[in-house]
Amino acid sequence: MFITGSFDHYVKVWDTNTSQVVVDFKMPGKVYRTAMSSMAMSHTLIAAGTDDVQVRLCDIASGAFSHTLSGHRDGVMSVEWSTSSEWVLYTGGCDGAIRFWDIRRAGCFRVLDNSQTQLGVRPPILKRPAVSSKFFSAAKSSLGDQNWLKTLQSKHTGSQSVKGSSSEKPSVEKSRQKRIHPGMLSTLDRATAHYGVVTGLKATNDGMYLLSAGSYSRIRLWDIESGRNTLVNFETGRIQTDRAIQLDTSDDPALVFVPCMKTVKGFGMWSGRTTLMLRGHYESVNTCCFNSNDQELYTSGADRQIIVWSPGGSVEDEMAQGEVAEDKDNWSD
Repeated sequence: MFITGSFDHYVKVWDTNTSQVVVDFKMPGKVYRTAMSSMAMSHTLIAAGTDDVQVRLCDIASGAFSHTLSGHRDGVMSVEWSTSSEWVLYTGGCDGAIRFWDIRRAGCFRVLDNSQTQLGVRPPILKRPAVSSKFFSAAKSSLGDQNWLKTLQSKHTGSQSVKGSSSEKPSVEKSRQKRIHPGMLSTLDRATAHYGVVTGLKATNDGMYLLSAGSYSRIRLWDIESGRNTLVNFETGRIQTDRAIQLDTSDDPALVFVPCMKTVKGFGMWSGRTTLMLRGHYESVNTCCFNSNDQELYTSGADRQIIVWSPGGSVEDEMAQGEVAEDKDNWSD
């Protein structure tokens, strides 16, 4: 089967054997992007991003909507499933927000913030200092087995009360947050990943990083575990802002293929520099899809063309071309 989404407000599931629609879903607006998880074993859900503020998950098995994810304040132009978990979904909206969802619970569990950064390397995990056994033995001998734990607890609660007395406002805010439903907390969080529309998302194959494209022709690389911007400075390139685009990556070398108007640029994932530029379309390019098995790149654009970009010919082909060139006469009148 294959799936199509269109501006006619429909998401359709097609049978490749009969070339007919098996299931269709009526959406509340134009469909910008559809996605299915490449590793899902427990569900057959299609994530659909439309010009409506809600993300809808379509269940092929039942032919109905199974989830409605609320949190964005504008249309959702990009959706991407995680490559490490079948339950995690990433969405990018016209409000500039990128949200992480666990479809097994209400509300999103993370909203990316452009101001939260790290320089390429994940921050080290903070370890609690180990308490020596001499301390416990001394405490037991002086206070007894039953009373030493109570004294530790009283000291701990006392230190907390002293801290709380100095700053009462944060404790009040925390108590209020606990009372609010998690779904409401996700809607109140208005952090932005891009200062404009998020037009494309792509999770790396190892599930560690997330690429995003947005307005002002900006490309950002995010650490999925920490949710921070890695500050990779990608070179500028004109990116469409009025429609969704599809990014893709290669593993070796690590390249990011981005549709930049009529061209396709390949950026180094960690350097951000342009390593190649592909020209062949007559109109804006919308989609990039990399085939890791054949090392081929497929692109499609508004000129209604699908172009296959393959690596250079083999050594045998180059040798054959050299032999033909040697047979030709080099004299002239």
